[in-house]
Amino acid sequence: MKKIIFLLALTFTIFKANSQEIQRFNPDTIKTIQLDSVVKITAQKFGIETFINAIINDTSFYEAFRNMKKYTFIAENRIFSYDKNNKVDGKVYRKIRHNNDGPYKMEYLVKENSGNLYKKNGKYQLYTIEMFDYIFMNAYNTDFVPNAPASDGKGGTNESYKDKLKTLIFNPGRPIKGLPFIGNKTEIFTANMRQYYDYSFYSATYLDSIPVYRFKVSVKPDLSNWTKDGLMIKELVTIFDKRTFEILGRYVDMKYSNMLFDFDVQMNIEMSYFNEVKLPTKITYQGNWDYPLKKEERASFLVVHKDYRLGKGK
Repeated sequence: MKKIIFLLALTFTIFKANSQEIQRFNPDTIKTIQLDSVVKITAQKFGIETFINAIINDTSFYEAFRNMKKYTFIAENRIFSYDKNNKVDGKVYRKIRHNNDGPYKMEYLVKENSGNLYKKNGKYQLYTIEMFDYIFMNAYNTDFVPNAPASDGKGGTNESYKDKLKTLIFNPGRPIKGLPFIGNKTEIFTANMRQYYDYSFYSATYLDSIPVYRFKVSVKPDLSNWTKDGLMIKELVTIFDKRTFEILGRYVDMKYSNMLFDFDVQMNIEMSYFNEVKLPTKITYQGNWDYPLKKEERASFLVVHKDYRLGKGK
């Protein structure tokens, strides 16, 4: 149960316009998008359904992560944990070369820790950081490692969790099987759920040169507090390359509470092009999560990928 609950809490954040971001230190200071204007619909074939269908059916966002296994690149990771007053009480900084010039190797160039981050057995105090390793550091041999076997969701426990996580990150709007009490709350594009959300899209410029659309789905402000509290996804923002309509970025703001758990999470994933190949460049997380008999966890992290070079390995 612990992994399933946290899996949901550690899932999304992009381009923080009017989002419900947690007010505290945030390591993400890289600004990548500039809004131009609201897009006016001038053709019947171009509108809200165009964006929704693209979000539901897109596979290129996930493929960008899978393509990482072909490249050698540098990853810089900054992780921060917080006390109950949102003051930083733990830090991790890592600079890593993911080397795919032969058999895959992960080489630490810098590794610095401070604060009370580890248990006596060497494991992390915070499940947040353990899951960070699981998703982005290849510590558990995830799909992003070369030649890792694909999961059908029926294998070991970790394989099942990975399967759910992939759906949450790469296929927002679809139901998540096996998540008690909240599996269908991710289905924000059903006919019943659409009545609770506003939709808007803007013309924008990404990374100073790429023309994009910014499509935003957000909870309607005039709903009752009871209705708002029952909606898990507060905001979903997707960035589309105008030239190809592929997804370049994704943000989700999620907040939900019941008798079993409580979380408030935002996560951001951004892509860029390297020799016309789309690859991940920035991932940020900002969140709190809590469940009975465990200390509340507060953490944020920033992951920056750079210096991509096509590897020489197989």
